[in-house]
Amino acid sequence: MRIYIAAVGQLKNGAERDLFERYADRFAHQGQLVRIGPMTVVEVSESRARSADQRRKAEALTLLEKVPDDSLLVALDEKAKCLTSREFATFLQDRREAGTRTLALLLGGADGHGDAILHKAGRKLSLGRMTLPHGLARIVVAEQLYRAMTILSGHPYHRE
Repeated sequence: MRIYIAAVGQLKNGAERDLFERYADRFAHQGQLVRIGPMTVVEVSESRARSADQRRKAEALTLLEKVPDDSLLVALDEKAKCLTSREFATFLQDRREAGTRTLALLLGGADGHGDAILHKAGRKLSLGRMTLPHGLARIVVAEQLYRAMTILSGHPYHRE
């Protein structure tokens, strides 16, 4: 099962990008062991529309254009359900076993997701109730993907 991370905004070069790439590289290795991957990262520019509603709508359409049509869309949304790391790993494993070819994790812009994504998403997940800076949210997603692979492969990285 391929993984897409499609995000509004771009990580700057430096510590954020380095840490994201560190977990992405670890994911690539561990994911091979459990037949999940490769990971593709797509960054889209923030909309310059005047209103938040217009920005959400424009960014949603741009994100949807960047992921394969056969993707199971997972919208990261602060109002959604939180999963434990083990539950997230099980979710990924279940999707793989169900024959999902591509799973796309979508990170909206500062104003959140537009209705086009929220209505099309097969799942909505929250990283927690606190607001995270956009770059940090993307790092958390990469780390949780890596952690999920270690859980599924029996690697000792995750401890309870």
